[in-house]
Amino acid sequence: MSLRAAVLGHPIGHSKSPALHLAAYGRLDAGISYTAIDVTEELLPSFMRQIRNQPGWRGLSVTMPLKTAMLDHVDEVRGVARTLGVVNTVTFEDTGNGSRAVGSNTDVAGIVNALRHGGTRTAPSAVILGGGGTAASAVAALQELGTSSVKIFVRDASRTGDVRAAADSLGVALEIGPLGAAARPTAEADVVISTLPPRAADGLAAEIAALKTSTPGVLLDVAYDPWPSLLASVWQAGGGRVVPGLEMLLYQAVEQVRLFSRRGEDVNAAVIDVMCDAVGLARRAL
Repeated sequence: MSLRAAVLGHPIGHSKSPALHLAAYGRLDAGISYTAIDVTEELLPSFMRQIRNQPGWRGLSVTMPLKTAMLDHVDEVRGVARTLGVVNTVTFEDTGNGSRAVGSNTDVAGIVNALRHGGTRTAPSAVILGGGGTAASAVAALQELGTSSVKIFVRDASRTGDVRAAADSLGVALEIGPLGAAARPTAEADVVISTLPPRAADGLAAEIAALKTSTPGVLLDVAYDPWPSLLASVWQAGGGRVVPGLEMLLYQAVEQVRLFSRRGEDVNAAVIDVMCDAVGLARRAL
């Protein structure tokens, strides 16, 4: 039986997940194919019904705009995904009478490990740009790094329900403001996580540049195409450290590969190195 996995989202053509996963499965000789499938929120119910009847499915990577919608299409939600209400990973477990879909979240680990790889150990003051599902995962990641309060700047305050609920469940204090007021607090923060789509932070980047101040903290910009983003360029010019979004994508994918291959102990430094090669990241110095 052929084994399958895929990344779902809309749009999805830009995704680098297939390159990461296929490199890993090739190194593991796992025999798992992995494709990108364009699925909207409207099509998600029928898609999930369809694949439940197809043998060989090991897992799904879930990206925007499906991370909260997927909650309604799994049989169980585990770990931090249950706390956050945000699913970026679905695995299929054999029950003897078919398969059981389990939702989980590897974005939190992806953010934590990307920041740690970039040299971050703690985050005394933190800013998140954007208020969607990835921002909820960012709150959990910052809590793991010791943050007790976070400033969040958004384009639409009416669409912050997910991140508010996540912060409440984690005991993290939130201060939410408009993106137009983000420039100075962002420039002064120890850690900034931008979860905004590509180019959505360009206006903010120009405002930070106009401040003519230093940016001493660390920026993780989740958007990775085009790269460098204007925000990343301005941040680096101000003296700050930049962690590319590809680092987060890598580390959340490592956790997914462990789940989808069911060979977690074999996903070692050599596997991570070929994943890095596949997307142009430097090999890890382990």
